[in-house]
Amino acid sequence: MIQNMLFIIYLVSRLTVIYKVSVTFHKDFIEVKDDEISVGIKSKPQKGEANKELIKKLSKHFNVSQSQVRITSGEKSRKKLIQIMI
Repeated sequence: MIQNMLFIIYLVSRLTVIYKVSVTFHKDFIEVKDDEISVGIKSKPQKGEANKELIKKLSKHFNVSQSQVRITSGEKSRKKLIQIMI
């Protein structure tokens, strides 16, 4: 019973933030404004390389692990919705 209560408290204490992200290629930058993020990616948009770089950059910027950053929609688009679990 106590273990179940601790698990529920842990789930409630996590904060999830969703951002709209637009990606620009061949530049290296990150700008955060309200619920929108503009990110410059150097990787090519092939075989998920750009998405991996995006997740790496956002995790570093928000000081969370890469597993806490998730693309919820737009994996093959320049416009994405990103979920960050803080």
